[in-house]
Amino acid sequence: MAGIVGYGVYIPSYRIKVEEIAKVWGDNAQAVSRGLVVNEKSVPAPDEDTATISVEAARNSIKRANIDPKKIGAVYVGSESHPYAVKPTATIVAEAVDASPDLTAADLEFACKAGTAGIQICMGLVDSGNIEYGLAIGADTAQGAPGDALEYTASAGGAAYLIGSENTLADFEGTYSFTTDTPDFYRREGKPYPRHGGRFTGEPAYFKHVLSAAEGMFKKMGTEASDYDHAVFHQPNGKFYIRAARKLGFNEEQYKTGLLTPTIGNTYSGATPLGLAAILDVAKPGDRIFAVSYGSGAGSDAFSIEVKEGIKEKQGLAPTVQEIIKNKRYVDYAVYAKFKGKLKMA
Repeated sequence: MAGIVGYGVYIPSYRIKVEEIAKVWGDNAQAVSRGLVVNEKSVPAPDEDTATISVEAARNSIKRANIDPKKIGAVYVGSESHPYAVKPTATIVAEAVDASPDLTAADLEFACKAGTAGIQICMGLVDSGNIEYGLAIGADTAQGAPGDALEYTASAGGAAYLIGSENTLADFEGTYSFTTDTPDFYRREGKPYPRHGGRFTGEPAYFKHVLSAAEGMFKKMGTEASDYDHAVFHQPNGKFYIRAARKLGFNEEQYKTGLLTPTIGNTYSGATPLGLAAILDVAKPGDRIFAVSYGSGAGSDAFSIEVKEGIKEKQGLAPTVQEIIKNKRYVDYAVYAKFKGKLKMA
């Protein structure tokens, strides 16, 4: 059975508060914060992108796994903000972590669920015996047009998972996916910012897919919300996350640990993987975790995970999510706009 051998995360240290963005656009900061359940978000520095975030997260996952990176047989990087249109991020990561060239590597794109798609691929390769270890990463430096609602949430960060079958810290009990052609969010080739369907992104998009995948997972496993100690969902904002959790029967004690959007924003492909990592940082052997991602376009991947004894010795081998979150420096809107390349030369 495939499981998690190691995990690692990285979040840029720069932050911008919701009120700083609201001040520029004349919005009510308190209303925005309450409506989205977001207080501040991470901002990538000029020298940070999906590749650098992925490399740092991957290195931390290898520290936790305590394995020889030469044994990694597959590297998949899921993102919607790869630095190159034609040039894989995955090969950069593989080289940076000193993996052997005897591997398969690819970039994945499925909006915010590309990272969990990579986990599923690695699970299959490990279970089939084709590889010993697979590295799956979800990372993004998310885009939001100036003045758009996305600007309050679109942030940066990522998480990496080493998947294997021996010395695991958590095992996958099962996975289930739900997918339809729902164009709630998209970005055309060559365009700098995505477009979205406003409220359309909620009911027929996010909630339909997250709830359907979750209910499919429950049915497949013969479980319900009360069978799990922790739950984490994709979090475009805190409001959607909490509503989905409650609709499925989870209480605050179960879902609060994985809810990171209020302090770092929506990291897109990194959102569910980062939330899962925050749970693994504090999980105990025997705990069961329920995780559901979401990617616009649209689809969701659900996972049922059981924590193993091996987690106790691995939790402290790399920085935790909360340790990284606490390392922060605030910027104003002018610096934020400069870092994000929102200022264009005439």
